[in-house]
Amino acid sequence: MKSYLITDPTFYGSDANSLESAFDVILSHFLPDFVLFRDKQTTHYASLASIFVQTCIAYKISKILIHSDYILAHELRAHGVHLTSTEFDLIAKAKDLSLYVIVSTHSHEEALKAQELGADAITYSPIFPSPDKGEPKGLEDLKQIVDKISIPIFALGGILSQEHITQVEAAGAYGFASIRYFV
Repeated sequence: MKSYLITDPTFYGSDANSLESAFDVILSHFLPDFVLFRDKQTTHYASLASIFVQTCIAYKISKILIHSDYILAHELRAHGVHLTSTEFDLIAKAKDLSLYVIVSTHSHEEALKAQELGADAITYSPIFPSPDKGEPKGLEDLKQIVDKISIPIFALGGILSQEHITQVEAAGAYGFASIRYFV
């Protein structure tokens, strides 16, 4: 089961020093397979993303992704980009730059569309209750989408414990993605 850490400035801070020190602690403890730099608040996104990428390279993280900005991901030599469910039109542009593309999806239709347009993987959410994310999809719905598509699916939303990870693995997910599990 692959693990996918998603950052949030609430837990990691929005300045270079706090991000780097928090990430040193997190990465030395968990060593996730995939990591995503996401900070929708900072005005210094590019410089923080650069620090993030360099820190992850030092820890030999398998896949380093940048949120939405496929051009910045390419410039920083990140492995890929994580696009939102409103950015399907960017899949081909990111693929043209040889980036690994993960797309956030929240319905079977979105998951099928992401696959059809060439995404390498998706997140599917929310599986469990998660703040401000609406009604959870649940494990049965996750099983259904796993059976419908062939690209890797990361279960996302409310994954806080090893029990949750075991449940999404049993449902057939390729991996799990989380913010709060890793803090």
